[in-house]
Amino acid sequence: MFEQTFKNIDDVLWKEAGCTTELDYTEQTSWLLFLKYLDDLEGERALEAELKGESYTFIIDKAHQWSVWAAPKGQDGKLDQNHALTGDDLIDYVNRQLFPYLQGFKQRATSPDTLEYKIGEIFSEIKNRFQSGYSLRDALEYIDELRFRSQQEKHELSHLYEAKIKNMGKARRNGGEYYTPRSLIHAMIQMVKPKIGEKLC
Repeated sequence: MFEQTFKNIDDVLWKEAGCTTELDYTEQTSWLLFLKYLDDLEGERALEAELKGESYTFIIDKAHQWSVWAAPKGQDGKLDQNHALTGDDLIDYVNRQLFPYLQGFKQRATSPDTLEYKIGEIFSEIKNRFQSGYSLRDALEYIDELRFRSQQEKHELSHLYEAKIKNMGKARRNGGEYYTPRSLIHAMIQMVKPKIGEKLC
């Protein structure tokens, strides 16, 4: 499922004037995936808290949650076309509201060790390269189909993401240096034999 979605997103990005390299493809896919993953994670945590009779404070405020701006749903569970931003409205929202809000986490965070600080740092380093809100809408709809619930889904996603980073290295672009081949990872695990709870440097 993820592999076809990644291909579909690459096809969308290929048509984007602002995205010309594998690095651009990976960067743009990354920030979309991150926000979708965070939204799913926060949804799970909120549900768990509710089942325990506890309250949950979302990291991302309501106005900027994925389910509000990226994929608002109607009663039938399908995309609500009346509330889904597209075209220039979507690009304007992402560039003038969403990114400044996310970048502001760095200043609002209580410490550099918090997730909030890291969110602010990440979004201070990247920029939205989508120029067409119609292309961005297509990419959002592909990303919204993804689910990150099972270990198998998470494993597939990490495997495909590693492949994208590897391609960046082949294209002689930044990011390839972060790719570690699977065979080397397996060899390191066999030698170190890490156990749950241990920290490795």
